[in-house]
Amino acid sequence: MGNALLEMRSISKEFPGVKALSDVSLVVNSGEIHAICGENGAGKSTLMKVLSGVHPYGSYSGEIVYQGLPCRFGDIRASEHAGIVIIHQELALIPGMSITENIFLGNEPRRWGRIDWKAANHQALELMRLVGLNEDPDTLVKDIGVGKQQLVEIAKAFAKDVKLLILDEPTAALNENDSRHLLDLLRGFKQRGITSIMISHKLNEVEAIADAITILRDGRTIETIRVAGGDVDEDRIVRGMVGRDLQSRFPEHEPKIGEVFFEVRDWTVRHPISAERLVCKNSSFTVRRGEIVGFAGLMGAGRTELAMSVFGRSYGVHLGGKIFKDGREVEIRSVAEAIRNGLAYVSEDRKAIGLNLLDDVKTSVVAAKLSKITRHGVLDEAAQYHEAEGYRQSLRIKTPTVDEPVTRLSGGNQQKVVLAKWMFTDPDLLILDEPTRGIDVGAKYEIYGIIQRLADEGKGVVLISSELPELIGLCDRIYTVAEGTITGEVARRDADPELLMKRMTSTRSNA
Repeated sequence: MGNALLEMRSISKEFPGVKALSDVSLVVNSGEIHAICGENGAGKSTLMKVLSGVHPYGSYSGEIVYQGLPCRFGDIRASEHAGIVIIHQELALIPGMSITENIFLGNEPRRWGRIDWKAANHQALELMRLVGLNEDPDTLVKDIGVGKQQLVEIAKAFAKDVKLLILDEPTAALNENDSRHLLDLLRGFKQRGITSIMISHKLNEVEAIADAITILRDGRTIETIRVAGGDVDEDRIVRGMVGRDLQSRFPEHEPKIGEVFFEVRDWTVRHPISAERLVCKNSSFTVRRGEIVGFAGLMGAGRTELAMSVFGRSYGVHLGGKIFKDGREVEIRSVAEAIRNGLAYVSEDRKAIGLNLLDDVKTSVVAAKLSKITRHGVLDEAAQYHEAEGYRQSLRIKTPTVDEPVTRLSGGNQQKVVLAKWMFTDPDLLILDEPTRGIDVGAKYEIYGIIQRLADEGKGVVLISSELPELIGLCDRIYTVAEGTITGEVARRDADPELLMKRMTSTRSNA
């Protein structure tokens, strides 16, 4: 280590109305794990897209020197040919194709001018063994979990003879075990001489694995820290990212909790395809006005399935159970009925479900309740603009105008648009499913404040999160879920990671 594999010198990149990168410089040494940290919108992903040719030479200013030679990549194939492979946060896999087909897509081994599937399967098994993926190579990608899909992407990178592996938020959607396995893989790759660049908001992982950390803020390089010096900790990284100290990761909050207004009793839901599998088993829970109620569970525990099925039966087959609002039983059999009854649901996948990426900000904000700004069947465009602009200011959505396409916003700002969309419906109960996934600490702090303000307005908030510190720091009560069963209810004063994990891994009720 110590010899530079990559230098990016004075990189600047502009989009219409936005300067995404301004004179950014980066040095990555051969054989190291180099982390890049920064708030959403700091320019991390843009910098890596410049490096990998997604933003081709000529669309930015500055110089890239790789293996001692200047590089001018015109597209991603050129960078891959040089051994630079990027794995984006949104995995580029085709669900209906097999693992082998995905690994070699566009890069298939050939014999006599035809694809040699026997050789492809043999090579796929070797690559899968390398990344610790124990599956049949003919398995369809849609039939394996997100953690294993991430391993398919890495195997795909090794099929291209990778020398520099770039991972954008590789553990954002993974559970604790899958995250640990992926980080161990990176350590193993390092022993093989492979260099990695990792973009991550999980600062504990960055601190544990990185040899060097470069911090970006507002499109500029703040500093590069060499971890071997021993003077790095999460507080220093946060200070560099947001430009200030965060005395606490959660805003101070004094809850104002009222009476129970929402109740689910004996809720039972069958899997939409597997008739013998119950994803919710006699689940019962309550929410009080002004209360933030958490749901903790491992991946696949049934938290999302419970939330979606309550929200207008938008998942699975409803077998039984009742919903009560303000003491009265209500029938909620569709999303439209859920909205009419004052429910809102912010999905865990903001890009696939929460937003239409072809829309602009103002269209997205009003999308869930157009009747609110429709006059005699005609959309009131002035009212639409006024409402969207109000949310842009109150939620501090970083966009030059509400006419901006949501696809140009950072992840944190896209999440704020999704929140605005559902706040616009005037809900009494807001269900938030992984609302801070893939979001930096600064944006998280702002979203936590929004959640607390909603509770202070007398709304009930249900918060689903895979981060136990987030649940403990925000919630007034926490339900634990395992294999479709609510296994316990823990008051905030009693909540600790050990107790929650114990109940998350037991199917016996402790309620």
